Amino acid sequence: MAKDEKFEEDLNLLLSRLPKKRSEEPEKKLVELKDRLVQLHEENIVKINHSVMELVCARYLIEKGYDVQAEYLLGEGLTCDLYAVKGYGSLIIEIETGFVPPEHALDPSAYIAARMASKIIRYSSYAGKFALGMPPHYVLQFPHTLTVPPRERKPDQLKAIKNLCDSYYQNPPVTLDEVKNARIHAVYIIDVDELAVREVEPETYAKR
Repeated sequence: MAKDEKFEEDLNLLLSRLPKKRSEEPEKKLVELKDRLVQLHEENIVKINHSVMELVCARYLIEKGYDVQAEYLLGEGLTCDLYAVKGYGSLIIEIETGFVPPEHALDPSAYIAARMASKIIRYSSYAGKFALGMPPHYVLQFPHTLTVPPRERKPDQLKAIKNLCDSYYQNPPVTLDEVKNARIHAVYIIDVDELAVREVEPETYAKR
């Protein structure tokens, strides 16, 4: 079986495991999202572990009344994993599987912390709320400072986060104003085995 066929087969199997709803609209929307992910996989843009988490999380959001788009272009070459809208409110969710590239095998914790901080800073300005999603077996790392309101952040905390991001990401570098105003509003724990999603306050999660 070709890898593209296996990818689509796995996503179809996932959708078949999801409990059916009385309304056909949520099921139709999930099929549309699945078809988009299949197309992107054919272009070698997305991978299976990441995509199944997107679909499980998308189903959760759809049940909450959101209209959900996958791999949504925000602008300036920036694409988010899930972009959800309900009424006048918008939500961005970036999915993390815990992958660390080989070149960061000797500094995985610092690399992940910088990557999460950079995502929160770069993405959160594009929606009313920003969240990170990850599997239950992965402990996500991000600066606790980004969970509190901007007015409560101290200059030395902002500078420390900027220095962390600059040590890994400088194209372009984040600004102190961006660090000050960025915020994570929720963490979604996505359990693919159980087809379940649990929403956690970022302040609570950061203290684990």
